[in-house]
Amino acid sequence: MLDLYTPGHSPLHRLAPGAKLLALMAGGTALFVLDSLAVVLAALLVILALYRLAGLPLRRAWDQIRPALWILLAILVAQGFLTGWAFGAFIVLRFAALLMLAGLVTLTTRASDMIEAITRGLSPLRPLGVNPAKVGLAFSLALRFIPVLITVTREVREAQKVRGLERSVLAVAIPVAVRVLRMADDISDAIEARGYRP
Repeated sequence: MLDLYTPGHSPLHRLAPGAKLLALMAGGTALFVLDSLAVVLAALLVILALYRLAGLPLRRAWDQIRPALWILLAILVAQGFLTGWAFGAFIVLRFAALLMLAGLVTLTTRASDMIEAITRGLSPLRPLGVNPAKVGLAFSLALRFIPVLITVTREVREAQKVRGLERSVLAVAIPVAVRVLRMADDISDAIEARGYRP
C-alpha cells in the first residue's frame, strides 16, 4: 500500500488521525467559503509553519503542488482570460493551499491509521445503509492505485516518446486507461476469489 508517511515525533505526528482529517475538512471548507485573498495568504503562511512544526522541509510542501502544476497553470490561464489574472491567481493559490494541507495530513499520518479513522468515523452511519468496512476498502484500493497510476503513466509516456507521440493526449491517455481498468479487474477478481464480504 502507498504510505507517504514520514516518521517523526512532532505534535502533528502525535495528533489523532481523526482530528487531522476533521481539521483538513474544516480548513478546506473555510478556504472555499471565505472568499478572501487575505484569508488564503494567511492560510498559506500557517500551512508552511505547520510543515516546519512537523519537522518537514518546506521542499515537501512544494512536492505536494508539483504533480498538479500543469493543472494549476491551466486553471490560471483559463481564469485569467475569463475573469482576470488577479482572480486566476487567487483561485490557484487557494487550490495550492488545499493541496499542501492535504499533503501535510498524508505525510504525518500512516495510511492504515487514516483508513481506520475513516472506518470508525463512518460507523454511526451504518443504520443509514453505509458500510464503513467497504468505504475503508475503497480508500485502501484508491491509495494502492495512486502509485500504480503514476508508474503506468510514466511508462506509457516513455514508450510513446520513442514513437514521437508523447505530446498526443490520446496516445498517452488511452493505453493508461486500458491498463488501469485491467488492474482494477484483476483486483476485483482477487477480492471475489477470497470471498471478501465486509
